[in-house]
Amino acid sequence: MTNAGGDRSPRRCAVLPAAVLACLLVLTGCASLPESSAPQALGTINRAPTSEGPTPPISGRDPDLLVSDFLTASADPANRHAAARQYIAADTAGSWNDEASTTIVDRPDTLRESRSGDKASYVIRARKVGELASDGGYRAVEGTLENKIEMSKIEGEWRITELPDGVVIDSSAFDKSYRRYVLQYIDSSSSVLVPDPRWVSVPRAQLTERLIGMLGAGPQSTIAPVVRNQLAPPITVRSPITKANNEPGEVGIGIGGVRIDFGGVGALGQRERELLAAQVVMTLAGADILGPYVLLADGKPLDERYANGWSVADLDQYSASAPGQNRIGLHALRDGTLVQVTPDGIVTPNGSFGDATNLQSVGISADGQFVAAVADTGRPAPEPGRTLLIGNYGAKAFAVAEGASIARPSWTADGGAAWTVVDGDRVIRAVTDRATGNVSVQDVDTTALFEGSGSPRPPISEIMVSRTGARAALIADGKVYVAVIERRPDGKYALTSPLPIALGLSSRAVSLSWVTGDTIMVAREGNVDPVFTVSIDGSQFTPVTSQNLTPPVRVVTAAPATQYVADSRAVLQLQTADPARNDRFWREVPGLTGEQVVPVLPS
Repeated sequence: MTNAGGDRSPRRCAVLPAAVLACLLVLTGCASLPESSAPQALGTINRAPTSEGPTPPISGRDPDLLVSDFLTASADPANRHAAARQYIAADTAGSWNDEASTTIVDRPDTLRESRSGDKASYVIRARKVGELASDGGYRAVEGTLENKIEMSKIEGEWRITELPDGVVIDSSAFDKSYRRYVLQYIDSSSSVLVPDPRWVSVPRAQLTERLIGMLGAGPQSTIAPVVRNQLAPPITVRSPITKANNEPGEVGIGIGGVRIDFGGVGALGQRERELLAAQVVMTLAGADILGPYVLLADGKPLDERYANGWSVADLDQYSASAPGQNRIGLHALRDGTLVQVTPDGIVTPNGSFGDATNLQSVGISADGQFVAAVADTGRPAPEPGRTLLIGNYGAKAFAVAEGASIARPSWTADGGAAWTVVDGDRVIRAVTDRATGNVSVQDVDTTALFEGSGSPRPPISEIMVSRTGARAALIADGKVYVAVIERRPDGKYALTSPLPIALGLSSRAVSLSWVTGDTIMVAREGNVDPVFTVSIDGSQFTPVTSQNLTPPVRVVTAAPATQYVADSRAVLQLQTADPARNDRFWREVPGLTGEQVVPVLPS
C-alpha cells in the first residue's frame, strides 16, 4: 500500500477500536451433559475445507489473465490450495509444494517473456509485504519477489506447467480471504493474558473449532519461552463443540453461545481452571463469538461457580487492557515540572517531581505510586547531561543512573521496574523493592536484539514495555520494532526475537506507546500521516486522523480508551464525534499549551 507520503507501508488498514473488549450480554440456561465419545486432540480438530468447492478456471482464458486468476485463487488455502491447483497441469500440480512458503505481495505485475504457439513464459514481479507461517503467524517483510512461470496449452486450455514451490498471494485477495484473530496465552507469572495474533481463512461456522484447535497447538515460537498454555496436553476436547444448549451446527454465528467439554482436566486446581477459561473465553470473545461460554470438564462444569456459562466480565482481571487500569489519570510535563490534569484544572503534586523545573520525560507506574523521570543535570559535556530519578509519587526522588542521553522511562504493569535506555544502546531496569524502597539498576541483555540482518541498530531512542510484560516496543535508528522480554533462570532479563514493523516509512519514527496488547501508536516526522497505529506483527497499518494537529508531533501516549499527542503547540486528545462513522479529530487539552508540554499516562 502506498500512501500520499510515499510510504511502502504494511499492506492492511484497520480501524483502531475505542476499547479492547466490550462487556457481553450474559445468557443463562441449563446445559445438558454430553454422551460418551472419544477424546479429540486439540491440534487436530477442524481440518475441513473452507468452501463447497473451488470455482474452475474460465474456459478459453488468455494466459496473461490466467496467471492473474491463479494468484487470486491462491488466497484460498482449502484442501491444499485446490482452487489454485486447477490452474496447474495435472503432473505439475501433483508435485507443487504449496507448504514451502506463503508470501503476500502488493500489486503484482505479470510480465510476458515469450509466447509462441502452445508455449508461454511469464515473470511475476511484485513488492513483498508479508510472509504467512503455517500456524497463521504473520511477519512484515520488505524486498522484491520475482517468480518465473511456464505455461502450455493442454487440450485447448492454458495451464501452468512449471512454477516455484510456495504460495504467492496478492494482498487484495489476501484481505478478502483471511482475517486476523488473536489467540490468548498466559504470562509466566499466571496473572495476565498475552496476545498472539494469527491470520485464518475459514468459514464462520468453523471458526470456533479452528481457534480452539490453534490455541491448543500452542503459541508462536517467538513468545513460547515467556507464556504458558493451559490447553496443552493432556487437555483434549472430548466431543464436538456445540452451542451452549448442546445444539450442533452454526456454532459462533449469532447468539446461542458455545459449549466445550474438555478431558484431562482432573488434576487442575481452581486457579488453573480459571486460567484455562480465560484463554478460551477471551480468544473467542475477541473473534466476536458470543457467549455464554459453557465449559465442561469430563461432562461436568469446569467450575461450579459458572455452571451456566462464563462471560468476559468474569475474567476481566486477566486482561491487561481492562477498564480501570489507569487509576490516576492524565499528567503532563509543563516547563520541566510534573503536573496532574483534574476536572478542576491543573494541579502540581507535592514532592521532588512537582518541585523540579528540569524534567525532560516522565513515566508513572500503573497504580500511580512510583515515578521515574529523566532530568537535565545542567552539566557541560563531557559530564553526563541526563540523570534518571526514581521516587514515590508526591515524595522525594533520588538519582539512580546518569548518561549523555536517557530515553523516556516505561514501567512494568506491577510497578516493579522502570525500563529505559542510557546513551542509546544500554537498556536498564531500575528495580524498586516496595518493602524497603531501595532501587537497584540491572542491565538487560541485548545480545540477541542486535544480532542478525534486519535487527535493530543503535541508537535506541524509545523503549516501552507492554502492559503484559511479555513484549517491548522500541524505536531504533528511527525504525519501529517489537521484541520479546525473556526472564532468564538467573533472574536477569533479555530482549530477544526483534520483529520490524511499520516497514517502508518515508520519515523517521520519534515516539510510540502501547494502545492495546497487540497495537502500538506511533508518531513520526513530517506532515503526512504524522500519527498511525500498527499491529505487533506488522500486518495492519492505520493512519490516525491529523485533523487539528500542527506537526511536528513530538510525543504520543496511549491507553485502550484514550490517546494523547503533543504537537508543535499543545497536548491534544483523540476524539470521536460519531463512532458509527469513525469521525475522529484531535482536541486540545485545556491548560496544556506550549511547545514544551508533554502528556503522561500511567504505563
